[in-house]
Amino acid sequence: MEKNINHDKNIRADHDNIGIRHGIDLSNLDNDVNPSENFYKYACGGWMKKHPLTAEYSRFGTFDLLRENAREQLKDLIINLEHNPDSKVKGTDAQKVCDLYRMGMDSERLNREGAAPLRPFIDKIMQSKPEDFTELLSWLHNGICNSFFATGVGADSKDSDRNIMHIGEAGLGLGDLDFYLEDNETNRKILSAYRTYVKRLMELIGYDERQSERVWNNVIFIETEFAKHKMTREQRRNPLARYNIRTLEQISLDYPNIDWKIYFERLGVTGLQEANVSSLGFMEFVNSFLPTLTWEQIKDYVLYEMVTDSSGVLSDDFHDANFEMFGRVMSGKEEPEPRWKRAMTIPNSMLGEAVGKLYVAKYFPDDNKAYMLTLVENLRMALALHIDNLTWMSDQTKAKAKDKLAAFSVKIGYPDKWKDYSEIDVDPNQSYLENVYKASVWYTQDNMRKLGKPVDKTEWHMTPQTVNAYYNPTSNEICFPAGILQPPYFDPTADDAQNYGAIGVVIGHEMTHGFDDQGRQFDKNGNLHNWWLPEDSERFNKLTEILVRQFDDVEVAPGVHANGTFTLGENIADQGGLRIALTAYLQSMKGKDLSEIDGFSAIQRFYLSYANVWAGNIRPEEIIVRTKTDPHSLGESRVNVTLRNISPFFETFDIKEGDKMYRPESERVIIW
Repeated sequence: MEKNINHDKNIRADHDNIGIRHGIDLSNLDNDVNPSENFYKYACGGWMKKHPLTAEYSRFGTFDLLRENAREQLKDLIINLEHNPDSKVKGTDAQKVCDLYRMGMDSERLNREGAAPLRPFIDKIMQSKPEDFTELLSWLHNGICNSFFATGVGADSKDSDRNIMHIGEAGLGLGDLDFYLEDNETNRKILSAYRTYVKRLMELIGYDERQSERVWNNVIFIETEFAKHKMTREQRRNPLARYNIRTLEQISLDYPNIDWKIYFERLGVTGLQEANVSSLGFMEFVNSFLPTLTWEQIKDYVLYEMVTDSSGVLSDDFHDANFEMFGRVMSGKEEPEPRWKRAMTIPNSMLGEAVGKLYVAKYFPDDNKAYMLTLVENLRMALALHIDNLTWMSDQTKAKAKDKLAAFSVKIGYPDKWKDYSEIDVDPNQSYLENVYKASVWYTQDNMRKLGKPVDKTEWHMTPQTVNAYYNPTSNEICFPAGILQPPYFDPTADDAQNYGAIGVVIGHEMTHGFDDQGRQFDKNGNLHNWWLPEDSERFNKLTEILVRQFDDVEVAPGVHANGTFTLGENIADQGGLRIALTAYLQSMKGKDLSEIDGFSAIQRFYLSYANVWAGNIRPEEIIVRTKTDPHSLGESRVNVTLRNISPFFETFDIKEGDKMYRPESERVIIW
């Protein structure tokens, strides 16, 4: 189907007297593709041609472009901060940010020091004895790495106003258990490269070939055993399965091969009465596995964990080894990102809100926040309308769903209260690693100090400069940092259809997370509590099974299919966000001009804007990694599979039976 496009103008007069607003970027389209055959490629093909993958990236899309723009802005802020007199005053945030950035940029010093900054950590591990195991673990868990298991303080899922201790699984070097357990050509290639990587790190700290090979054998043995006993991606989606409150006495009885009293005391935690064990089977395995390991195996494993987790703040040799493994082999990148991006990552994460304060002062005007608040309330009203119109849900459950929606708290742009970093010391006379380690210890202890205190629901879980958004079920909140509120996601100079199709869908997406397969299990107060009638839950699950099958059918690579169960929450949120945002847009435009721009109707512009949010190119290696580790579907599926359930989309683009984008009405599914 060819579109009649008027290339003369790409603007329209705004009827709210705000000024001239522009429509979609016509160069993003690929008019050689029929939208009824592949809407994603039609809407995004031009963008994809304009932005071919460069050597630095394994994936590059609109989202990544926005992140790159933000990084350039942050670079400018940090470099100019050096002209601020405060940057020369010890203890100020400006001094800490500038010194950290300079240390990251000082390749000459980093390469001269080599592995020397690791020596105190290596010695600590090598000099430890079997009777020191618990103390060694608590030292590692205090800001270095989470070997064997992990602990941290967070909200109690069934009493979300209080903070409790959580005990969880250890991570895996390769990220997902399938890389260890599935025997195929791709995984064999990855494991071969992983062996090279582990041995190279050991070589860099002075190990010979025999010692390096021994470490590799011990690391891959332990990690493979972990993989066999960890919860699957699908199991981790069940919050009830991950909620298992146990007294410390019971934990000590169930897992006696760890001295839990000593462990927590060394982390600065005293008087602990109970904790949530999020993976009972894994902890049972760890407890029985530990006595089978030699002390040499344990030391080799934690040594590797410590070194690999430190590789980003050491010499180029360490960084290059890490890039070869995780950048080139696993993701398909051809070259590492420039040093300034790596250097900026540390102050941007370690002192995130200090950097964020600078960011919002320059790049987030107050008018943006006011406009966003209007959009959010319009989306909230639209979702309430959708809930009212559901045919599969009872009135009783609808009422509680609307109560939850009304209780959503909204965070936009930046926090009202900034984080205090005064206790973090940055000393350029110490190594880069030592400074990062000290900050990591502070963060661990800052988290532990929350134990037993009320949850601070004003706290942000993303920095303002982050290009992302989130829904948090235990606080029943949606958050939109300033970083994502930039063009093309959020553009006050753009046509309303474009904004509702982009940031409007993002808002609706996060709202819908409160009612997806996980979020729906939490009530309006953020507590894990079933507020649904049984028959409503049953109907909901039957609808989601259809959506799961639709995504399972997508072959993302030869012989590799998408995982509709793993991505279910995000797929529900994408569909809900799209439908709610369109309703909100149409409601907001009642009595206003809905005329065409450049030959596209308002609703067509809405769907084109949505598709452009997910425009991007991706390497084959990255497709495999994301399919196994990312709960979001790939961009093309987020557009094509999701839209094929939505009737207004078919109508506005005249998609009919026989077209590839068409899905028979009997096979469509609408949840929210």
